[in-house]
Amino acid sequence: MTDTRRIAVVSAGLSTPSSTRMLADRLAAAAVAQLDARGIDATVEAFELRDYAHDITNNLLAGFAPPALEKMLTQVTTADALIVVTPIFSTSYSGLFKSFIDILDRESLTGTPVLIGANAGTARHSLAIDYAIRPLFAYLHAEPVSTGVFAASSDWGGKEDEVAPLSARIERGARELAEAIAAKPHVEDADPFDPDTYLGAGRGFGHLLGGLAGE
Repeated sequence: MTDTRRIAVVSAGLSTPSSTRMLADRLAAAAVAQLDARGIDATVEAFELRDYAHDITNNLLAGFAPPALEKMLTQVTTADALIVVTPIFSTSYSGLFKSFIDILDRESLTGTPVLIGANAGTARHSLAIDYAIRPLFAYLHAEPVSTGVFAASSDWGGKEDEVAPLSARIERGARELAEAIAAKPHVEDADPFDPDTYLGAGRGFGHLLGGLAGE
């Protein structure tokens, strides 16, 4: 048994470098710092969805995940907490992000604390977190923290008074995620021979056969 918590970070940015990934990294670092302040060690596993774009499409078409994607899904669905960040396109989450959500079993994130982040060119899209993204995780029975962290292009300015509001939102969201993680009893290391460990929490063999389970 270990006291170390695992945080999975999923970034749906499309470019390199990516402001989406930059926000994800800052959220992860802040969450780890908040947990450290509570005497809890944490590790971070970061995943760029663009690296899995073809596999996600193949999963949607064929009904099962290629090995690399299956491994990523297992790491995400068995983590102690999740940080997700998507760019906002046409007033909502990106198509790649939604495709990732679509291949998750509905029960795979049950009870998992989630910190939601999003970024766009203008702050006019900041409400997308609550009206578009948060309902996705309610559907998956996850537990999103109250604060969603939105970053507009202006939030990455060089002046201290320009970046301070974003920094405050990051700290607040990270604190809420750390509190949610700390409040949950830590489960013993998963049995590697348990099918639920290999396939991911709530994702049975039916998932490999075309999503027959979990409906």
